[in-house]
Amino acid sequence: MIAKLCSLSEMPAEALPASTALPSHYELGARLGAGGYGEVYEAWDNKLQRSVAIKRIERAAHAAAHADPLHEARMAASLHHPSFVTVYAIEEDASGASIVMELVQGRTIGQLAQKIRIARATALDWIGQIAAAMQDAHAAGLVHGDLKPSNLMIEPSGKVRILDFGLASRCDQLATGAVESTGPVGTIAYMAPERLLGHRADALCDIYAVGVLLYELLARTRPHSHLSGLALAAAHMQSSSASWHYPETIDAPLVALIRDMTAQQPAQRLPGMAQVAQRLAGIAPLDAPHPPPSPRRRWQGPVAMLLALVLAGGIGWLGTESAARAPVRSAAPAPVDSPALAMQRGLAALKHFDRPGSLDAAERHFSALLAGDGGHAAAAAGMALVQTLRYRGDTQDEVWLRKADASAQQAMKLNDQLALAHIARGWVLASQRQHERAGQAFERALQLDPADFFAWYGKAQLLRHAGRDAQAFETLRLAQARFPRERVFFDELGSLLYERGDHAGAERAFRRSIALQPDAVAGYANLNAALLRQGRADEALRVLQQGLQVRPSATLYANLGNALFLRGDYVGAAAAFEHAVSPVRGAPGEYLNWANLADTLLWIPGREAEARQAYGEARRLLAPILQRAPHDATLVSRMGLYAARSGDRDAGMQLAARATKLAPRSADVQFRAGLVRELLGERELALESIASARRLGYPAAFIDAEPDLLALRRDLRYRHP
Repeated sequence: MIAKLCSLSEMPAEALPASTALPSHYELGARLGAGGYGEVYEAWDNKLQRSVAIKRIERAAHAAAHADPLHEARMAASLHHPSFVTVYAIEEDASGASIVMELVQGRTIGQLAQKIRIARATALDWIGQIAAAMQDAHAAGLVHGDLKPSNLMIEPSGKVRILDFGLASRCDQLATGAVESTGPVGTIAYMAPERLLGHRADALCDIYAVGVLLYELLARTRPHSHLSGLALAAAHMQSSSASWHYPETIDAPLVALIRDMTAQQPAQRLPGMAQVAQRLAGIAPLDAPHPPPSPRRRWQGPVAMLLALVLAGGIGWLGTESAARAPVRSAAPAPVDSPALAMQRGLAALKHFDRPGSLDAAERHFSALLAGDGGHAAAAAGMALVQTLRYRGDTQDEVWLRKADASAQQAMKLNDQLALAHIARGWVLASQRQHERAGQAFERALQLDPADFFAWYGKAQLLRHAGRDAQAFETLRLAQARFPRERVFFDELGSLLYERGDHAGAERAFRRSIALQPDAVAGYANLNAALLRQGRADEALRVLQQGLQVRPSATLYANLGNALFLRGDYVGAAAAFEHAVSPVRGAPGEYLNWANLADTLLWIPGREAEARQAYGEARRLLAPILQRAPHDATLVSRMGLYAARSGDRDAGMQLAARATKLAPRSADVQFRAGLVRELLGERELALESIASARRLGYPAAFIDAEPDLLALRRDLRYRHP
């Protein structure tokens, strides 16, 4: 969705008027479209480190419409319902005004309805959300005036966002352009008859538009869909919704609701959105709402090439940036005034594990509690979470996992009715790849405390790692409803979509994560990976730089190395990977970083010995992980590749065959198997594997960027199998 960003001074002359003077901390990007009476651009706010949308309104346009954009922005900003787009600021200059708003990610209802069949329950859920939001707006004296599918965005979580609020109805009050014969059919289709006669929009007009939308979602067509322009306008004014065709799939209560919302005479319509919501609540659901379906899963793992694209929060279990900055020593206990306050502060620090020093702060609080009362079950559980995160972080030291196991066992022994004790046990078991037992622990925790953040987070990650996608989607939907401001659930959703091959959907989720927490570098690393998969290398590099401006990160350096490797800059890539394994800036305990460094060093003359050492370190770090998960095709295929790179022919061939048997439909696994076989001189088998990877959707650009496949790519059988 985002184009390569550039500073305002670098924008093409036709992009904005010369007199436009935005503050310098906004970097303008692509034109996203037009709405109301202005054009909308994507931009990056360098001060607050977030993406925004900027709506440019020329003074001549709003003067002609007798509108005050500052007043409109204030009115829109006064709405607090989460369905409305947040207005951040308004910047005025000589030629007009620029409204700086939240950048909403997702797809419009119009886009979704063209591609997929909208389930009945999903349609009712969307209409219910719209009605609830518009009830708040109408109570504040505001109307939208242009509700239609293209103005209603569905986020990856399933939440409806209402676009262009507070601008359309007040700045284009009569919408006279819409009834011309060449006017937009979509606008006319949702206009109440009185609006087509020149009346100003009011709450009853919004109710009519939502009623038409409900009909369209259920009937899968608009009223009078065969007409356009003045003929369509005449049909709306001269007929009533009682004469519309209602398929048998629309049950009687819904037919009655649609007719009551779209009565030709305003006085005969439902009087308010509260009544719409009440009627919807009384209609029995026939199926359960669910997020829009994703494309067929093509990749079993989130890694694309021999240089694994590090998907933060996807490769690691909980995003490792917090542990990355944590020292390997124990934190000194902090003074404790109140055990309850100490636990509260410890868990609050733990919740922001991605921030530097957060694990140290959490450990100090839990240590102080345990020093004063060795029988404090909650503190023992909290300590287990800290130790698990340290293990999942940079060092991958098994000692931390054993400590976490002991702390979790202590917490369970002290109080097996404590939800946090079961959560700690679940995290440990998940790190040990004992998925079934971990799932049982999280379920028990949620029975004891249905609103615990750590339980929901642990469960969502576990289901994704266990390959239970449907359950993972549902868990994330519920978690996002409970914790709408927590970025980690959008990171998880993006990782899940990425693994299914829906890279555009993953991009939207990761952008939402960044918007929620701009200082969490995991979002930038994840977004970079999603953009690279879509062939948008320049944007991907830009995102990495934005993340590195926040703070250095092993994940960001690893992804930077990948991007430079794809460009053939092996020296630059090696430098980035060296940062990624640095004890100061990186994650020396992450086997992928060592493997990436080794792959790159092979292509720099005189550094072959260093490459072999790096492969040895990668194999050493991966071995205990693979031992716990011997059927993980991704891990098996990577170990096979490292063995082949190290010259261990037997191990390489055996592991490649085992990986493709475990996951024959994984593009990544097939690619690694092909590379192993080419490295070991098995051209026929290599061609078969690479061809399979291509059929399964592996990016051709990644194959072309692999130097070890140069000879294979020149083989006529590669191009003409």
